[in-house]
Amino acid sequence: MGRFVLKRLGISLIVVFMVSIITFALVRILPGDPALLAMGTEATNEEVAAFHEKYYLDKPVVAQYFIWINGVFHGDLGDSIKFSRPATDCIFERLPRTMSIGLPALIIASVLGIVFGIISAVRRGKLIDNIITFLSTIGLGAPSFWLGILGIFIFGLKLDLLPLSGYVAPSENFGQYVYYAILPVSILAFSLLASVARQTRSNMLEVINQDYIRTARANGLPESRVIYRHALKNALIPVITTIGLQVRVVFGGSLMIEQVFNIAGIGTLITIAIQGRDYMVIQGCVLVISVFVVIVNLIIDLLYGFVDPRIRKSWR
Repeated sequence: MGRFVLKRLGISLIVVFMVSIITFALVRILPGDPALLAMGTEATNEEVAAFHEKYYLDKPVVAQYFIWINGVFHGDLGDSIKFSRPATDCIFERLPRTMSIGLPALIIASVLGIVFGIISAVRRGKLIDNIITFLSTIGLGAPSFWLGILGIFIFGLKLDLLPLSGYVAPSENFGQYVYYAILPVSILAFSLLASVARQTRSNMLEVINQDYIRTARANGLPESRVIYRHALKNALIPVITTIGLQVRVVFGGSLMIEQVFNIAGIGTLITIAIQGRDYMVIQGCVLVISVFVVIVNLIIDLLYGFVDPRIRKSWR
């Protein structure tokens, strides 16, 4: 297992390195001079030159990359052009807000998605199956911003049960955090849950029709044991993959939720940085997100082995 983990770590480092190179190159292809966007078109040539020198923009692109990557190894992502402060501070100020909304949504979606997928597969063709399938289709097809606006209209304006927008950190007041987070977490979880439920249902339907499942039933095993111990375990691998893919949505794709509910998270920060050609913040955000995604993928690879003994055997 140790050899497998080291191999996966090596591949992960290569992936992060490639992402950093591609991101660094792409942001410099964007039209517009960061100096003019930051200081205005009335800035003098001397001011623009001083700006370029301050942020190393006067150096060749390759030299800029090595200066930046050297800073990364020392925990310095550079200074934000837009906010005139370290990019690290900007990112790690916003990241907890996104995580405090996205992670609960992912956990809820994973647990309920698997449960609903099992129920839908076991009760195939029944009323509950039709309801779950219908709601899953809405979750997959409806844009998250539309669901957010609909939730605000119903629970905020009409019923006056939940706040329209805003955010409170759980470390400041956990009760208020829950109060403000219920709606955005529920909307984000609903979209994520739909994918997990559909994947679970599809895999369960395929597995429960296998010969070994029919044999287990013929031997008189309780239905719950057949479903949860034999069928579910073999149906989980694609579901785990689906859940892992949702991590990128939590960290990078929750922009619409943040915009609708006025939450200053990492998605909003990336948007502001792109508009202002804030190279350091863009590069830092993408790097942090890619590291999280790579770590989650490594965890998923390890979970495969715990779910499927055949994969665990291949690690030796």
